[in-house]
Amino acid sequence: MFNVPPIVVATVAVLVLVHLVRTLILTNAEDLRFLLTFAFIPSRYDTDLLARGAYPGGFGADLWTFFTYAFIHADFLHIGLNVAWLLPFGTALARRFGAWRYAGFMLVAAAAGAFAHLISHPGQMAPMIGASAAISGAMAAALRFVFQAGGPLGGLWRAETPGNAYRVPAEPLKATLRDPRFLIFFGAWIGLNLLIGLGTVSIGEQGQEIAWQAHIGGFLAGLLLFNAFDPVPRRQFDAKPSG
Repeated sequence: MFNVPPIVVATVAVLVLVHLVRTLILTNAEDLRFLLTFAFIPSRYDTDLLARGAYPGGFGADLWTFFTYAFIHADFLHIGLNVAWLLPFGTALARRFGAWRYAGFMLVAAAAGAFAHLISHPGQMAPMIGASAAISGAMAAALRFVFQAGGPLGGLWRAETPGNAYRVPAEPLKATLRDPRFLIFFGAWIGLNLLIGLGTVSIGEQGQEIAWQAHIGGFLAGLLLFNAFDPVPRRQFDAKPSG
């Protein structure tokens, strides 16, 4: 938490900078156009609206809004809540993946969250913003390795140096899904999202909808795509001890 990798610090700085530009530099009309160009809006993909050119950005925005929405937030409370989750899980992921893999992974998780929101809110005109889907992906990916023996939260036995704790080969997904610590964390997290979806728990301004389906989409992407980004060879885990 107190030795955050530079790429995570840069992530937080970009989120804050984007919000400062929106609130301090752009006029209301310019900010509205900014949202229409860079937020994720399901109705953008309605063929009738596309035929009329309802949203700025054209075909390019049809692609980049799957990623750019994650850099936009409603207010500093929104940013603060996301940063509170990003610092522990993003830090763990960046230490294991390195800067470039971390950045690519976060973008893919953001896109997965946007896709989940699109299929669950077809035709919706309200824009979706926020990094929570990408952070949910980082959370899921971190849970693939932090609980293992020798890992950052792997019990009493520790690797020789702190850096080695992030180089422990990850167990197969099936083993993660059987880990009681993962199941407890996942159960609590999915329960919170279901309560948000039912309106039992509210975060932020009254009436502000939480895109909980996007959270789940990002989480599932992080869980399933971890191996595609993980630089630690799995053969170290699979190999049988000699002697």
